[in-house]
Amino acid sequence: MLMSETVLLEAVAVTKRFPGVLALDGVDFKVRAGAVNALVGENGAGKSTLMNIFSGVYDDFEGTLKRLGQPIRLANVAEAQQAGIAMIHQELNLVPHMTVAENVFLGREPLTVAGLIDFPTMKANAQALLDRLHCDAAPDSLVAELRVGQQQLVEIAKALSRNAQVLIMDEPTSSLSEKEVQRLFDLIRRLKAEGRGIVYITHKMEEIRLLADYVTVFRDGRTVHEAAADSLCLADLVKYMVGRDTKDFFVKTTHTKGPERLSVKGLTLEDATRPGRLVLQDISLSVSSAEVLGIYGLMGAGRTELLEALFGVHGQRVKGTICIDGQSVTIKTPQDAIHHGLALIPEDRKRDGLVLGMTLEQNTSLASLWQFLTHGLLSQRKEHQEAESYRERLHIKSYSCRQQAGQLSGGNQQKVVLSKWLLTHPRILLLDEPTRGIDISAKNDIYALMDQLAGEGMAIMVVSSELPEIMAVSDRILTLCEGRLTGAFEQSEFSEEAILKAALPNCRKDDVSQ
Repeated sequence: MLMSETVLLEAVAVTKRFPGVLALDGVDFKVRAGAVNALVGENGAGKSTLMNIFSGVYDDFEGTLKRLGQPIRLANVAEAQQAGIAMIHQELNLVPHMTVAENVFLGREPLTVAGLIDFPTMKANAQALLDRLHCDAAPDSLVAELRVGQQQLVEIAKALSRNAQVLIMDEPTSSLSEKEVQRLFDLIRRLKAEGRGIVYITHKMEEIRLLADYVTVFRDGRTVHEAAADSLCLADLVKYMVGRDTKDFFVKTTHTKGPERLSVKGLTLEDATRPGRLVLQDISLSVSSAEVLGIYGLMGAGRTELLEALFGVHGQRVKGTICIDGQSVTIKTPQDAIHHGLALIPEDRKRDGLVLGMTLEQNTSLASLWQFLTHGLLSQRKEHQEAESYRERLHIKSYSCRQQAGQLSGGNQQKVVLSKWLLTHPRILLLDEPTRGIDISAKNDIYALMDQLAGEGMAIMVVSSELPEIMAVSDRILTLCEGRLTGAFEQSEFSEEAILKAALPNCRKDDVSQ
């Protein structure tokens, strides 16, 4: 590996404190030119805090930032942008109802001699940037109409329009299809060849192996290791991140499958915007108590829609028969689903799972407030006791149950969502991408919790776009493609090649026995 000598941006002994929390404790980090500089660590390790310092969000810290070896102070986001630093957030920072060109040059629009926005020039400049990124989006397309992968390229075009030399990418592949991931990787390699420094934050070890030139590991707000990527093996990297050996991680338990808990026959879902088009077609499946049923499919296959249909999100547009414990039930609203013992952990925890401005205990009780009412009044003492109980059971890291959910790391936020739904005492747990965007240790906790719940007799359906994950946690796997079930695999039949093949269009398994 050719080692780059030029350090574009550097943090030296940076410390950052929040009330009651030492977020960074003297960390060091270098962004080398022409290199992918991976930054890894558990949620809460301090990665986002340092990136917010680099991008000018936080200017109150101890230590030194250096740009090309010279001390620099970034008082705000504008100063960071002027210094050639851009951050591509996991949750993209675009205006949905403006065009691609308007987003790329927002606040820096080219003007005519008369002082009006020069739309032809802005469109042409945006097109040049999009061509450079091999992006097929049109400059006059609304951002809301683009795929997530295209939106991400628009964010990168915006950064390049400012001639950013340091690009910070936070979990950039979390919502991309496999094809979009490969396009992004190709782009990162081109940007690296141009001499730009890429900061790449990810929890996916395979991406580090494929992309990284250097790896820095944070743990508990400290720098615990820095090395060339090709000098590290996966087991060592994980050990540095979590402080323990990989042999201590999740191993699935074999449970004796109980009676059939959920049965679905002939389930269909009509598209809300295109009457007559079916998002789900003739879905029939079953899941027993003490069983984990995995649902695997590519993006757009109907995975999320299937769980939402079972949970009553789509109301009257869902047809078919649902039986729970042998009894036919009608589920047209989430309230119906909760009444019949279903719980749904949604894909987007921040948008659909939590109220970020409310406390941990308020979020925990949100789906079961009736349990805490006495003569119509909420017992805050009982609410606090239950929330504290789940905080201990799920190992939620927070300074108290009264901390706002928005202040927690992604893994701890997901555990709060799980707490909220477990408090409803469900018999059937539906999990949609339960480990997306969370660190290895938190993933391990959630895998272990799923295994424990299955052992207690709960029926579990889990959707994941990570094939190794779905194989590790499931007793059976069903594949979805274009809204239809296309394959069924017992644990003894699990293979990545066979499951992926069944999930691809025109490659369906002839005999689908659920």
